[in-house]
Amino acid sequence: MGFVHPLVLWLLPLALLPILLERSNTRTYSWVDMLPADPLSNLIGLLLKILAAISLFCIILGLAGPHSLEQKVERIGVGAQIGMVIDRSASMDDPFSGGTAEGRVGETKSIAAARLMTDFVNARKNDMTGVITFSNSAMYVLPLTESREAVLAAIKATAGNSLFQTNIGGGLSSAIGLYEGVPDSGSRAIILISDGAGRVGAEVQQKLRDWLQRYNISLYWIVLRQPGGVTIFDPKYQDHYEEALPTEVELYYYFKGLRSPFNAYEAEDPKSLAAAMADINQKEKKPIKYIEKIPGRNFTQLCYLLAALMIALLLGVKYLEVRTWKS
Repeated sequence: MGFVHPLVLWLLPLALLPILLERSNTRTYSWVDMLPADPLSNLIGLLLKILAAISLFCIILGLAGPHSLEQKVERIGVGAQIGMVIDRSASMDDPFSGGTAEGRVGETKSIAAARLMTDFVNARKNDMTGVITFSNSAMYVLPLTESREAVLAAIKATAGNSLFQTNIGGGLSSAIGLYEGVPDSGSRAIILISDGAGRVGAEVQQKLRDWLQRYNISLYWIVLRQPGGVTIFDPKYQDHYEEALPTEVELYYYFKGLRSPFNAYEAEDPKSLAAAMADINQKEKKPIKYIEKIPGRNFTQLCYLLAALMIALLLGVKYLEVRTWKS
């Protein structure tokens, strides 16, 4: 049991005043020894004092704001601990190379990504989700949480105005940090959504390789293709390519060399982006252990209701007393 205002409980001894204090009209008679004993009246008088004490007790208790404590119950469900890493570079405000889809003319990559991620979150009931965005540097938006409302608000915020550069290494490093100190539920994944790639230094590459394996995290990369851009799946880059690899292709081969599970997708329009999200949704439906938080119950109204009932009984008895004396 907890209290919103625990200091108010120091007033609880005041509830004993109706029992400890005597009514003044019991001492207005000069001599009552000749009257016969009336145990019933004494009992009723004591009960009335108790009713008054209970009413005061309930009022003071209600002012303290009593409530039961939050409970945490371990459940078994289907889902994952998912870190969403979202590109916020300026190019995310450009439309898809595929033009229109499903009647959404000129839908930008950032808006389409936010819309489809919202659908993804709404379709999954037991996930813990965190959000990281990146441009020049990473921005820590939301830790891993079960609150769907907070996750949806964070995703909605990513559809705003974008910045410039694409620091994927910083975004992934911050995303891995989401899992520090969080018990492993049995399924962990990072979903990286970007429309390009920046250079990732050798030191950062080694850290990402070690951390992804240490925290048992799968990586999904959805590449939103630029109009006329290269495809990371082009076979010409696989063998004996003498020129410098495009940054997207170089990053793709680095991800393929990780010791952790990795899947890559290319999306040219909202439809192909939706297909990629649907495939991730199917792959990450694994049995997991998760903690369900059961909020405490507020007993303030119950205390006031009991106090009102006690006062009503006292007023009823007082009304009968007045009518008796008048008659």
